[in-house]
Amino acid sequence: MYTAKNLFVFATRFTAITVTFLLTTIAVADEPQNVVLVTIDGLRWQEVFGGADERLLSKDGDVKDIAAAKQRFLRSDRKANRETLMPFFWSVLAQQGVIYGDPENRSSAVLSNSLHFSYPGYNELLTGYFDPKIDSNAKKYNENVTVLEWLNQKPELNGRVAAFCSWDVFPYIINDRRSGVVVNAGWHPTAALLDPRDPTFAAARQQLEELDRLSEQVPHVWPGVRFDYFTFKAAEIYAKATRPRVLYLSLGEVDDWAHEGRYDLYLDSAQRSDRYIRELWETLQSIPQYKNKTTLIVTTDHGRGEGRNDWKSHNSNIPGCEAIWIAIIGPQVTPHQPTDSTVTQSQVASTVAASLGFDLRNEIPQAAVSLPSVPVGKTSSDAASGKSTDTR
Repeated sequence: MYTAKNLFVFATRFTAITVTFLLTTIAVADEPQNVVLVTIDGLRWQEVFGGADERLLSKDGDVKDIAAAKQRFLRSDRKANRETLMPFFWSVLAQQGVIYGDPENRSSAVLSNSLHFSYPGYNELLTGYFDPKIDSNAKKYNENVTVLEWLNQKPELNGRVAAFCSWDVFPYIINDRRSGVVVNAGWHPTAALLDPRDPTFAAARQQLEELDRLSEQVPHVWPGVRFDYFTFKAAEIYAKATRPRVLYLSLGEVDDWAHEGRYDLYLDSAQRSDRYIRELWETLQSIPQYKNKTTLIVTTDHGRGEGRNDWKSHNSNIPGCEAIWIAIIGPQVTPHQPTDSTVTQSQVASTVAASLGFDLRNEIPQAAVSLPSVPVGKTSSDAASGKSTDTR
């Protein structure tokens, strides 16, 4: 039986616990936020949401060992197939965040650009809008300011924005000579990113030097695209050593294996990409700066075609290449399954900025609004102070 005294003690304790919880919540929310953007070049929504396509696990997909590939990737249904292909994506991103682009949920994620290949796609993704003047994959410095450059101009983020990319066109897309963003791409060595005179970087620099030696010894199947392992590992080592607030990881192998027509290696690369993202995320979550204070956005630059031949490529003449997917988790994201909705690739740039408490459209009004999962608002105290046949 409750007495007045017991009720008073209970109310006092409840109030104390509530106040402590609120103060803790406010303190966590007021701490500086971070954002990690990952792109997997050319990964179709068909595999993301449905796993391996049995029709392509055949001679049509130039699969060398069909039985072994089916054993690795095929399961009882669509859900089991996708969880086998990308276990981290479906066990963590899907459970803790929001994924756009699943047709079965009447969720659509599409390109704004009409070209459907890489440079126009990455420009749209990183600037927030389609620029029709960017109509090839040529190595021309981007005149547009990406969200990475825009954030690097903020005093509290200057020097704390980095991009690690498998494709060697990214220094031009991000315009490293103007933006000041740390950009490492292609088969370019990584150890030089860390000052050899700074003893705090000695161990990390040694790791990068070993990574560079190893990258020189493996075959360079594509001169302009290094294997994603080297890109991911360099990003992980650099992040642990320097703690950037904004990190961009661009993986490229999936697209290139698709262009080679090797469906089994395309799937292998997608599965490895999922593993790299998991390891990077778990590494960051083990560091106090990032734990529960980091937004992770994962997406792609374009879709691909359907069928025995069109899956290998993408351009404005192939139907379906405008369809993509976008996944996001983070402190501001309420997990849910979007239905009857359409988002665009151009919304990613503002979402990256909004994850840090900034409104990109204040200075770049042509940029699309942020995704509804991350509305623009203060998230930290410091935030207050044309047709083509190109093959990527």
